[in-house]
Amino acid sequence: MSLYKTDPEFMERFSHFAFDEVVHEENQQLDDVTRYMAILATLIGCQGTDAYREILPKALENGVTPIAVKEIVYQAVDYLGYGRMLPFLNITNEIMENRGIELPLEGQATTTFENRLERGIDAQVEIFGEHMKEAWKAGHINRWLASNCFGDYYTRTGLNLAQREMITFCFLSAQGGCEPQLIGHAKGNMNMGNDKAFLMKIVSQCLPYIGYPRSLNAMNCINKAAED
Repeated sequence: MSLYKTDPEFMERFSHFAFDEVVHEENQQLDDVTRYMAILATLIGCQGTDAYREILPKALENGVTPIAVKEIVYQAVDYLGYGRMLPFLNITNEIMENRGIELPLEGQATTTFENRLERGIDAQVEIFGEHMKEAWKAGHINRWLASNCFGDYYTRTGLNLAQREMITFCFLSAQGGCEPQLIGHAKGNMNMGNDKAFLMKIVSQCLPYIGYPRSLNAMNCINKAAED
């Protein structure tokens, strides 16, 4: 049953805030594709499965491509793990199949198991700077970070590096407890052209889905990154 029937007073206020006031707030607006991509990544980050199921069709109807959706979900495995990413992959496949989208989608991989480490390091350097060239040597987790997280996923087509950093920022801000990494990826976003004002818009547009505490924490991380 629709929440508009069971909880009309709540839905009146929530709908006005999330779908009107926030969307149209002066100086905080985003284009539909960017806004829906950020919301999808945020809902994955906060484990909002029911809300994700509700929002995904709207995202597809407003210009987010099936490939972009899949890339958002795939990349979530690096920042949330398979256990928390899998329900969203299953929901995505279910909704796409119901909409007549043929699966699997066209492949987006650009690396092999032989060159994924090298290509992943290149992506890290492009996003974070020259000091990342040797970071993978600090231990096997750092090597996995370069080869798996960046070499397997950031090198895929379907999203560019700026978009990938934006959704990573959303994953981290939505799950909370990742403030050191959130500051680092706020800096990475800024290096990719996603400046402080843009990231503040991302937080504003996603606030209805993660609440005020995590949104305020994200804003503090953006400010710290900008100061550095």
